[in-house]
Amino acid sequence: MNGVNSIRVMIVDDHNMVRRGLSAFLKVSADMELVGEARNGQEAVQVCEQVRPDVVLMDLVMPDMDGPTATRIIRERFPEVQVIALTSFQERELVQQALQAGAIGYLLKNVSTDDLIEAIRAAHAGRSTLAPEAVQALIQTTTQEPKPGQDLTERELEVLGLLTAGMSNPEIAEALTITRSTAKAHVSNILSKLGVSNRAEAISVALKHKLVP
Repeated sequence: MNGVNSIRVMIVDDHNMVRRGLSAFLKVSADMELVGEARNGQEAVQVCEQVRPDVVLMDLVMPDMDGPTATRIIRERFPEVQVIALTSFQERELVQQALQAGAIGYLLKNVSTDDLIEAIRAAHAGRSTLAPEAVQALIQTTTQEPKPGQDLTERELEVLGLLTAGMSNPEIAEALTITRSTAKAHVSNILSKLGVSNRAEAISVALKHKLVP
């Protein structure tokens, strides 16, 4: 349909067969109109400027310019254009990159015709659609605990290194030319910040998370 109320859609993918398949998807729905195609991010930006689609179906992993970069540029230059990331990949980093770049949706290429059409309509109306896999990736990101030791000072990292080498508090004090009480205080702070109760646990955490060389 090429009516006034049709949703103007653009497809960006480096594989001809994928673009062909997606265009066939769009023909199923009477309120969709394919207005442009691109093979990479650079082409996507150029074609988008020419045809001004309502919604872009954007692959993420492409040569020359990837999908997240193209999405960011398109959203900056043409804020009225909505972008749906449509990819074979569900890696957490890709999900984050796409959404941070301004994509309103994230779908996998095995999405059904009905779900894709509904996602395009939702994007056109300003609503987000995320594949369950993308939601799971984001949940994992937000629930991941920060790496232990990120709040250690340079001096504490230095003391941790000596502690890991098997030095006692007096030996650490001598090596760093500090008092024994200062060395003891540093070790106590390290145990507290790493959430451990003794030196052996501190050494284990330091080695596991590569806090020391």
